[in-house]
Amino acid sequence: MTGNRGRGMVLQERDRHLLRELGVLRVVDRDQAKTVAGFGSDSRVNRRLRTLTDAGLLTRFFLGTRISGQKAIYSLSKKGALLAGVARRGLQRRKEEALIADFFAEHQLAVNDLYCDLKYRRALPHGVAFEQWQVFDQPITSGSRLIPDGYFVLRSASRTIAAFVEVDLGHERRAVWHEKIRKYSEFAMSGEYVRRFGHQQFRVLVITTTERRLESLQTTAASTTSKLFRFTTLPATRARGPYTAIWRRAKSAELEPLIEESLP
Repeated sequence: MTGNRGRGMVLQERDRHLLRELGVLRVVDRDQAKTVAGFGSDSRVNRRLRTLTDAGLLTRFFLGTRISGQKAIYSLSKKGALLAGVARRGLQRRKEEALIADFFAEHQLAVNDLYCDLKYRRALPHGVAFEQWQVFDQPITSGSRLIPDGYFVLRSASRTIAAFVEVDLGHERRAVWHEKIRKYSEFAMSGEYVRRFGHQQFRVLVITTTERRLESLQTTAASTTSKLFRFTTLPATRARGPYTAIWRRAKSAELEPLIEESLP
């Protein structure tokens, strides 16, 4: 425990960790908060989220409708961001606001699920360490609008896997994806990636909604490159985890694991 108090509460290290992670995650639901902060039960995480909200460190919103069902989601407040020493990058909405359809929140929660799987929920392959997750507020290449949803690095004693992440909820037109694929391919060939990120190669992991949408994106990518891209669906990732054989290349129906070979 620490001596920092807010409305009679004692701020714990687990609270600080959650606040810092929200600087990356932007917005979380109960299950993601439970995973990141290591709570053992729904009732305990519910109580703590309410306490942090009452103390002004989190801002709560409601996603969905009362008819179809609502769930609470949380972002850092200005006070919480200052306390955690991170940028306030979450939802800029009125507190307690009901968000009937909020693309940003739904998309970010889907990105967060991958982050939670990679770092917290799923067992890493033998000999592999999760090293880094990076988020972007600006394009990664000059003269483009290419802003990945995330970037992570896995490392072993002999190998590094680096990947940009694109979560697709089916809202972007094929022309948008064609341009995105072209920009990633140019980024790989230009040498700019090596200069900026310090690794020799990267891949782009695309997670989409359905098999039909996956096949459409595969076709779009295959017209430009057979390399770089790996595709899967949100249901496959949630059911089996990102390290398993759920990924397909642009010109293949064969399923591959995230790391193709066993590491020493």
